[in-house]
Amino acid sequence: MLSLQSPEQRVPKNHPLRRIKELADAALAELSPVFDEMYASRGRPSVPPERLLKGSLLMAFYTVRSERLFCEQLDYNLMFRWFLDMNMVEESFDHSTFSLNRQRLMEHEVAGRFFSSVVEQARRAGLMSDDHFTVDGTLIDAWASMKSFQKKQPDKQDPPDDPGNPSVDFRGERRRNDTHESRTDPEAELARKSPGQPSRLAFSGHALMENRNGLLVDLRIGRGNESEREVALTLLRAHADGGTVAGDRGYDRHGFVAGCRELGITPHVAQYEHRASAIDGRTTRHPGYVVSQRIRKRVEEIFNGPAPPTNETAYRHGSRSEQLSQASCWIASPAI
Repeated sequence: MLSLQSPEQRVPKNHPLRRIKELADAALAELSPVFDEMYASRGRPSVPPERLLKGSLLMAFYTVRSERLFCEQLDYNLMFRWFLDMNMVEESFDHSTFSLNRQRLMEHEVAGRFFSSVVEQARRAGLMSDDHFTVDGTLIDAWASMKSFQKKQPDKQDPPDDPGNPSVDFRGERRRNDTHESRTDPEAELARKSPGQPSRLAFSGHALMENRNGLLVDLRIGRGNESEREVALTLLRAHADGGTVAGDRGYDRHGFVAGCRELGITPHVAQYEHRASAIDGRTTRHPGYVVSQRIRKRVEEIFNGPAPPTNETAYRHGSRSEQLSQASCWIASPAI
């Protein structure tokens, strides 16, 4: 039997991806001149950059763990085909070609421009403020095991019992970033979020959120042990023009508070309980401080996914944090 249907007909009319697709297509239309400069007029056909970026969004939204698995699902997932503007007969991408072309986009910072374009859409719609912000940082786990964290200059030793998964005894050995590195991800660093927590191979993520609508303004990915406070001041210099900035107790440091005041920004950070705080009653007595402390918790949705929809948050979408190579794409989802 013959059936005259398209992938678009199989996607529910009220599916949230429909609105996301509209915003993503509008942002990609603005980037079309950039894509024209990147690709030569001759050579073998490659994966269109628009589909690379939207494919990365799908991988973040639906937690597809690899390019190979995504390309496999693209063969039979009609919703994925509709989102990428593919018809029923087009072949799926080769996973190795998809990976190489997506890496090329990252090198040209196209994903960052895509995110900026989505943020600008929210700004034009009146959803972005420039006077009340929240900063926060997190650790993004590296795709590397602790067994891969070995000495940079290894000692001579016997061959491993199992080359694919050798038995390793780290008892009594002190591992540090200046003497050890991961064999599978050398850029990852051994880091921990706070004292008392286990160290793990990770990168650091630093977010700047505007408080009125809880939208992500900027996000930076860095070394695992990069200072949250220094990166936060860099983000504020780029986007804030006075106003306030909220943060957790980790930002209650004299250096960060002084840096904010130099920028003309009032630091509404949570006070540390077990030592002298960098702020006092001159800041905490105002009603705006209480409001900032309540709203700043929304920033966790950017890293951990959205809260149940309410009247205030129904239009916002979050996503789970992905690996460093995907970060520039998944940060667009909260703004969408």
